[in-house]
Amino acid sequence: MTDPTKDPRFLRDPYPTYAAMRSDCPVQPLPAGSGGRPGYLVTGYAEAREALADPRLSKDTARFFAGAESRRRPHPAVAHTMLASDPPHHTRLRRLVARAFTTGSVERLRPFITRTTDRLLDQWPTEGRPVDFVAGLAAPLPVAVICELLGVPQAERPDVQRWSARLFAAGDPAVVDTASHAVAAYTAGLVARRRQDPGDSLLDQLITACDADDDVSEQDLVSLAVLLLVAGHETTTNALGNALLALLTAPGELDRVRRNPQDVPAALDELLRYDSAVSTATFRFTTEPVTLGGADLPAGAPVLVALGAANRDPARFPAPDRLDLDRTATAHLAFGHGIHRCVGAPLAKAELEIALRAVLARFPGISLAVPADRLEWRRTRLVRGLESLPVMV
Repeated sequence: MTDPTKDPRFLRDPYPTYAAMRSDCPVQPLPAGSGGRPGYLVTGYAEAREALADPRLSKDTARFFAGAESRRRPHPAVAHTMLASDPPHHTRLRRLVARAFTTGSVERLRPFITRTTDRLLDQWPTEGRPVDFVAGLAAPLPVAVICELLGVPQAERPDVQRWSARLFAAGDPAVVDTASHAVAAYTAGLVARRRQDPGDSLLDQLITACDADDDVSEQDLVSLAVLLLVAGHETTTNALGNALLALLTAPGELDRVRRNPQDVPAALDELLRYDSAVSTATFRFTTEPVTLGGADLPAGAPVLVALGAANRDPARFPAPDRLDLDRTATAHLAFGHGIHRCVGAPLAKAELEIALRAVLARFPGISLAVPADRLEWRRTRLVRGLESLPVMV
């Protein structure tokens, strides 16, 4: 499989390619890449769910790359986050952040999300003029929410958003590595400032909890904060853009939620399934020989799970290329599965619900300002999202 980020057709619609691969074999071999070893791409739903929960597939990238020569120099706080660890270390770190994303914690954030959404929509142009949904709401809203949660000062939030975007740049490792050092240095400095002047943010709570745990290092603390800053808004930005585009290109479903805004919460799982904001789950590798989807994977093989492909598997979701808001899609894999399932899923769904309901209520005639096939998609393998989404309001 060639580099998909170089093919505009794949970026615009990867699902025909995934379908062809899945019909051939749901676990496809890939050319040698990271570590010089050939890997595997999982495109089937059942196989993806199995791989995501199999403890024989490790996420400890430091272990995988130990001793390997590489010109890449990402900061350790970015390269070795909670997402790149296994139990028991992963369990310990996840427990520290999970309490911030309980249903009760998210409910307390809803008024802030609503106020921020309204403030951003107040800045949209008057009726009949185009606006970029990504720049005007999908990007700044999740940044504001996660920065508010972590106590990032208002003036510093644009820097966080810029570094985050660069971390997901494809085809330019130097840009990614430079951004990783910038965001890690910023976060370490923010931790130091909060120690000197503590408050009641999530970051303050993490500092207190980590300082009381001898098994959690300072780098663990910084990497947790970096992960929350970056993953805490990047995927939600993409999910918002993908969801609105899906509705705008399915007039019947758009009309339904426009007339019945109370249906938006129930529609979220289908919107997340239909065009997943995370295209490919983060890196895994086999710690011993594994048979998956009829393929025999040797020990030490990199494994990439294509969540977007799995969510379009007709064996699990009939007519998967059709947006169907009557579909029961709660088993989608957009947030992953198993012990690494996205801890921030409840917050992401709250932001999606509030933002989509507000946009459809205030701008009932919203429509695409350009043909869908002219939209620019981000050139990255990991996430799937729009560079911009021009709409008429």
